[in-house]
Amino acid sequence: MRFILGFPALALVVAGYNAFVLLTFGILDSLSQMFSWVLPSGSEAFFSAGDLFVIAGVVALFTEIVKAAKVGTASWAARGMSLALFAVALAEFLFVPFCGTSSFFILLVMTLISVLAGFAIARFGRRVA
Repeated sequence: MRFILGFPALALVVAGYNAFVLLTFGILDSLSQMFSWVLPSGSEAFFSAGDLFVIAGVVALFTEIVKAAKVGTASWAARGMSLALFAVALAEFLFVPFCGTSSFFILLVMTLISVLAGFAIARFGRRVA
């Protein structure tokens, strides 16, 4: 159970992004329009697959920051997994062609924020406690 709570939620989003691009064989990339609608103002709002992954990433980042507030031995393992996720996402961004998009870069920045927030909250929490 502790492993599930310590597992980075952002890893699911990054894995989902990778699976989405691999399963569509590049035909439907992260920049393709998924759905759209006309707003009352008359302008058209549309979402790409990359936008949906960024929205999922923001939700996952929120859960990561909430989980980072817990202090304990398991939280160090969670921070280590978040750091490993950042390293893997950085390598993918640099070396995997379909991960070289702005949407994936935003996910990469979210993984970095998760790592930095985890260590900063742990340091601040130790000082207060």
